Amino acid sequence: MPKFIIEREIDGAGDWTQENMAEITQKSCSILKDMGPEIEWIHSYVTDNKVYCLYNASNKEAILSHAEKGGFPANKISEVKNMLNPTPV
Repeated sequence: MPKFIIEREIDGAGDWTQENMAEITQKSCSILKDMGPEIEWIHSYVTDNKVYCLYNASNKEAILSHAEKGGFPANKISEVKNMLNPTPV
């Protein structure tokens, strides 16, 4: 299944409390469960004003549907084409 990186512009994301993050996580996971196996949240990175999420999804439309259902922004969606890491080849 293709991987996607989603950039979400959210002012103040870096100031979220653990409770805020738990609520957002629960909402997202509930929507994902209803959507079925065509989409899977891997993990996210929270910065001051953005959240970067890594998802497996059948297509970009599934990402957009999840964002719309959850009221989450999806300002930029990029399909991962390859991966680099510091492990020697």
